[in-house]
Amino acid sequence: MASCSYTSAAMSVLPVRRSFTTVSLPSGARARHARHMIVTCAAESSTPASVSTAGDKSIVPDEEFSLAKVSFGVIGLGVGGTLLSYGFGAYFNILPGSEWSAIMLTYGFPLTIIGMALKYAELKPVPCITFSDAEALREKCATDILKQVRSDVIRYRYGDEQHLDEALKRIFQYGLGGGIPRRSAPKLQMIREEVTEEGKYALVLVFEAKALQLSDFEKRQPKFTSFFGPGINAEIRKGENDLYEVRLVSQTAP
Repeated sequence: MASCSYTSAAMSVLPVRRSFTTVSLPSGARARHARHMIVTCAAESSTPASVSTAGDKSIVPDEEFSLAKVSFGVIGLGVGGTLLSYGFGAYFNILPGSEWSAIMLTYGFPLTIIGMALKYAELKPVPCITFSDAEALREKCATDILKQVRSDVIRYRYGDEQHLDEALKRIFQYGLGGGIPRRSAPKLQMIREEVTEEGKYALVLVFEAKALQLSDFEKRQPKFTSFFGPGINAEIRKGENDLYEVRLVSQTAP
């Protein structure tokens, strides 16, 4: 369905160069426990929050409510299933409201089907760690593309095979000469907002890529740059196990 509409941009993998360590995500139960493990690890290894905003390494809790963070598949199944259940109960006079049973069944069935389809095509949001100093710089220093990337991956998507699918397809050229097989495509596991040692805003994309090497990312650094730019630099480094980090550093001065 919706695809990433980013134009050009610089992208690079760089594990954190701060006082916390790169988080390794287990292969099992990732969808259920990844966010808890990442936030816990980063919180334990970050420095204490300072009084001023600059250099504040406290983690900002994600308390912002948005419909984009709600699963429409769950809503469709819940509403449709409720209407169907009650409609059947009313139709057979098990529940009151038999005069409304036909309407409930008429709307409940398609809503349930739509909910099932959305649930099947659903791509869940990835965990996001935001440090206080980075949040303070986001509005002023993050480019429009960086903001869009962040917004796209922390919400539910439908129909895409994975987050940043269009970007990765163009950068790694699946199935083309000099490209990689689609089955070897890196998968986005989490994102992180932080401030570099030079005081610049950075959005870090953490990928898992068991079939790739650091050189596979490094030789495509210009493609990351052109796809996610302008106004950013891309830095790439190998993380723990099969993790690679693409650090998108905004060049807009604070």
